[in-house]
Amino acid sequence: MSTYRDFAHRGTARATVLRTVGTKERRSLLTAPRVPTVGIDIGGTKVMAGVVDPDGNILEKLRTETPDKSKSPRVVEDTIVELVLDLSDRHDVHAVGIGAAGWVDADRSKVLFAPHLAWRDEPLRDALSSRLAVPVMVDNDANTAAWAEWRFGAGRGEDHLVMITLGTGIGGAILEDGRVKRGKFGVAGEFGHMQVVPGGHRCACGNRGCWEQYSSGNALVREARELAAADSPVAYNIIDRVKGNVHEITGPLITELAREGDAMCVELFQDIGQWLGVGIANLAAALDPSCFVIGGGVSAADDLLIGPARDAFRRNLTGRGYRPEARIVKAQLGPEAGMVGAADLSRLVARRFRRAKRRRVERYERYERYAQAIRNPRTPQDPAS
Repeated sequence: MSTYRDFAHRGTARATVLRTVGTKERRSLLTAPRVPTVGIDIGGTKVMAGVVDPDGNILEKLRTETPDKSKSPRVVEDTIVELVLDLSDRHDVHAVGIGAAGWVDADRSKVLFAPHLAWRDEPLRDALSSRLAVPVMVDNDANTAAWAEWRFGAGRGEDHLVMITLGTGIGGAILEDGRVKRGKFGVAGEFGHMQVVPGGHRCACGNRGCWEQYSSGNALVREARELAAADSPVAYNIIDRVKGNVHEITGPLITELAREGDAMCVELFQDIGQWLGVGIANLAAALDPSCFVIGGGVSAADDLLIGPARDAFRRNLTGRGYRPEARIVKAQLGPEAGMVGAADLSRLVARRFRRAKRRRVERYERYERYAQAIRNPRTPQDPAS
């Protein structure tokens, strides 16, 4: 079985091989090679890598902590390379896909900005391609998650899909007719920074009133902590659970208490869900998709969140009662969606590597035949003459 290290000595000869497609998927999935690829999901706290087969099955998965954001981009690259090399020792990998939590340019070569990593206009694709012996594809992690849900999860069969990822903030992606819509500059789908409350809560992006300040994990925790810090009677249960340490209130704890029937936590999810529904109604007015897929860590609350979102969506949808309504469904692939989608998207560029590798092998074989003929020229006495 070939591994990355087998090719490490080839230097610049492989540089022409390690090129990915540009702004569009140039080969359909029907003609993409059915080969295993590696998907990598890079977030603010973890790097997850896995070998994925053409049907979306994870053959092996590794996970490690993301290096501290104060460290150089090279440290993060080292982490990625080590994970890929580790997996390649046991699998014949043909391409690597990266789902990065940040803005990726339209060529899918640079990470323009990553809020949780020290990446600023970072040429990630070329940096990794120079160290690995297979093509590398880079995309936004929400795009890769949406692709996975469209291919293998809740969005199968949908021609127009919008995915919304609810985590610390809100991310998103748009798929139309089997293509990710990235926009002119590659940063489409940043739904979390739509302004829904002029002059509202300050957002980390620098603006005020962004959607993610009212419907996200951060919003959920902020509201719970504010009630607990004010010693509100409705917060006594959660205060008791954290023994008065307000900063220990987390999203998973709020979800757990809401499932147990805690009135305050249930109400917080209703508030978050209502804001989610308002934003989805706005997106429906602009994009008119057939399906909204809700993913990310906060979506683990299931109908505690999605139920209120559906109700608010129907109340705020423009033309309600006179137009078809998009479905709102929970994502199916969980936290592995970004990794699976990145691996699958990278298959679209794997054929280029396979063809170039085959041409190198053919050239090498021709050279060997020529060298053999020079070393052993035929004579009239040769039986083969």
